[in-house]
Amino acid sequence: MTSLRFEDQALLPIHEKVLAGQRLEAADGLTLFQSPDLLGVGYLANLVRQRLHGRKAFYIYNQHINYSNICVNGCKFCAFGRKAGDAGAYEMSLDEIFAKVEARLSEPITEIHIVGGCHPDLPFSFYLEMLRGIKARRPQVHLQAFTAVEIAHLAELNRTTVEETLRALRDAGLGSLPGGGAEVFSPRVRQDLCPQKLSPEGWLSVAQTAHRLGMNTNATMLYGHMEGLEERVDHMLKLRAAQDETGGFLAFIPLAFHPQNTALEHLQGPSAIDDLKTLAVSRLMLDNLPHIKAFWIMLGPKMAQLSLCFGVDDVDGTVMEERITHMAGAQTPQGLTRTQLEGLIREAGCVPLERDTIYRVVSNQ
Repeated sequence: MTSLRFEDQALLPIHEKVLAGQRLEAADGLTLFQSPDLLGVGYLANLVRQRLHGRKAFYIYNQHINYSNICVNGCKFCAFGRKAGDAGAYEMSLDEIFAKVEARLSEPITEIHIVGGCHPDLPFSFYLEMLRGIKARRPQVHLQAFTAVEIAHLAELNRTTVEETLRALRDAGLGSLPGGGAEVFSPRVRQDLCPQKLSPEGWLSVAQTAHRLGMNTNATMLYGHMEGLEERVDHMLKLRAAQDETGGFLAFIPLAFHPQNTALEHLQGPSAIDDLKTLAVSRLMLDNLPHIKAFWIMLGPKMAQLSLCFGVDDVDGTVMEERITHMAGAQTPQGLTRTQLEGLIREAGCVPLERDTIYRVVSNQ
């Protein structure tokens, strides 16, 4: 292949590395982010995607439950969290949570995704009863629940270690962690935006503890706010190094920042080009993570569809009710049907595969 394929000649050495299967370095990541050649970056990411997955594209039939938005952290980028007693604060009772599960028992849901705020008052027993109650109603469902930030918070509530907390939650039915709460690992950004939140080292420690217990997790990065491109690359490199050690990350999910109703409402959030480039660079830098996911709730279905040509192989799932991003002004639907997801994937020239949480194929319709 000649250099004519690339408008940006700086991509040529990276192309050679990609063809040879060589690991990219921090400087390569920065070159990719800074390149004006969006299609060239996408082409490189697609080479890796094709090598790993061909034209397969995954989705899941899942249900989201956001059990409470009461949170002690007060992050500036969050439109979801509230202090107890604030307008818009809520917490669901166990009966309300179970009612949401029971309302969809007729659907072929394979995963229930459960996250909320770091609630100061709910006892640890509440979380154990939640998991046990859901498993009693849907024994076959996989419970992907609680970010690393929530896990660390629960360990404090329970006055025990993260490992003992994870073991207790696993015994109650927890299957894996969803990967939220990583935000961006930059100390500079975190000191300004979320100084009370679990540290990057703490987040990675929780994830790797779960891995060592045989539990998978996902990983995320919130982008498009105050972080620099070098800080995005550094975030990815820290995740890659952790994956080298414990190997439990299944998917990386870049999360596009939504500024509406946050303390950062004056910011614009990422552009469509930034969305695509971030997903593509993720695929290229994170060579040891099997999957790159486009979270259509944040990106919108059309951008998620386009991302399948920029290194992405997973568009998440049916969802049906999501509060966190929608409280930040997201105009995306609350859910998509299996037919809609498969149509979206096919139109992008990919083969839709319904998966379970750990990427076993459920059906191929």
